[in-house]
Amino acid sequence: MSFATRRPAGPALSPALRLAFPLALSLAAAGCAGTASMRAASGDLALYQGRAPDGYQVVAIDPDREHPMTGQALALDSVLQAKHPNSAIELSRSGKAAADDALTLRWKNIWKSGMRIQGGPADLRPYLATGSLAFDLKVADLSKGGIAVKLHCGPDCERQVSYVLPGRSAEGQGWRHVELALQCFAREGDDFSAVAKPFTIEGTGSGEVSIANVTLKRGGKPNTACPDYRTVALTPDKLNESWSISWWTPRHLKKLDDIKAMKAAGRSPQLVFIGDSITQGWEKEGAPVWDRYYQQHDAIALGFGGDRTENVLWRLQHGEVDGIDPKVAVLMFGTNNTGHRQDLPALTVQGIQRNIEELRRRLPRTRILLLAIFPRDETPDGALRRLNGRINALLPSLADNRQVHFLDINQAFLQPDGRLPKDVMPDLLHPNEKGYAIWAKAMQPELDRLMSLPRP
Repeated sequence: MSFATRRPAGPALSPALRLAFPLALSLAAAGCAGTASMRAASGDLALYQGRAPDGYQVVAIDPDREHPMTGQALALDSVLQAKHPNSAIELSRSGKAAADDALTLRWKNIWKSGMRIQGGPADLRPYLATGSLAFDLKVADLSKGGIAVKLHCGPDCERQVSYVLPGRSAEGQGWRHVELALQCFAREGDDFSAVAKPFTIEGTGSGEVSIANVTLKRGGKPNTACPDYRTVALTPDKLNESWSISWWTPRHLKKLDDIKAMKAAGRSPQLVFIGDSITQGWEKEGAPVWDRYYQQHDAIALGFGGDRTENVLWRLQHGEVDGIDPKVAVLMFGTNNTGHRQDLPALTVQGIQRNIEELRRRLPRTRILLLAIFPRDETPDGALRRLNGRINALLPSLADNRQVHFLDINQAFLQPDGRLPKDVMPDLLHPNEKGYAIWAKAMQPELDRLMSLPRP
């Protein structure tokens, strides 16, 4: 998705957020506890101007914990080695206009690093309507990494704006001013009344970036676009993450070539699986199970790690099912909409529905078996498990029981108390070989039924 096509100032606010603004503005007039020391005459909140304001601190982030920065530099190499060998994270003071008025983050071979300003908390409701998050950014190296800007939005709530592609284009270009509308971080139901983590830069892969002059502006002038959260799940796009750019498009092209080769050999897939990394796992952990159950159907697995609904849609629109006529297509994706963006359930369902519509147009004779999103998190009360459950509750409405059929096999993975065992999904998300065997066995009766039906 080109950044030129994205909204520069965020979507129109929902009625719920609009109703919050009069109250928020009155609170701002009275002054917000904990933010007086960082409030400028304009009402802006200075989060970092050479130092963090009173009541706030700068922390470095690794995949497992946060580390307060108390000196000129903080290196986490030794902390990382036990669990993340050959990785490094360093946060240090650096200079922009003065010797130490900026912060520089360097990271190497790590899936999560970052710098955060936290404390307060601050009431950000007065800033939502017209405000922005502004900072100066210098990218020294991002050729093998990516960054995202994050802001918390209440308990267990964090929103982010990806800056992978614009960050890479800024490499070596010196300092630039970045300003994001606060609406980029707002969803209906979010709570901005007491935000303790108002600014985070998170890095993946390897890279080096510096920031300075971090400010929450009351009357912002955004200069950086962000996706519209209401439509991103159904707007086709490649998976432009730092860890996916190098392999995602080549994998797509290889799948096109594999299908061409199969057809040239006089074979045509009668069964296709479409999804994310869980579907891609049929080529790895699930391969022995795949051979036993699906090789007889010349089946293909169109699974791409990290894919969200909009990424699957891009692949469908760029040829991955063109020229084939399978009897059944098995669909299971949406958990990355949950884990990556915490999308509202209705929005994820809209993205899944849009993919079903695309499949029905391209494969009019193929029956679709839509699976409930598999369980994740160890216990039923896990935040992402509960969010996926809300999506699954809506999915049966997409089935007409003629061309589109819904099946929930999730109980097959779970213990009687609802716990997800690690001997089935070691990381509480991706099945191992045992998990794929459970999937195949639980799905087989319905799959056999659909495969045996006369073609439309």
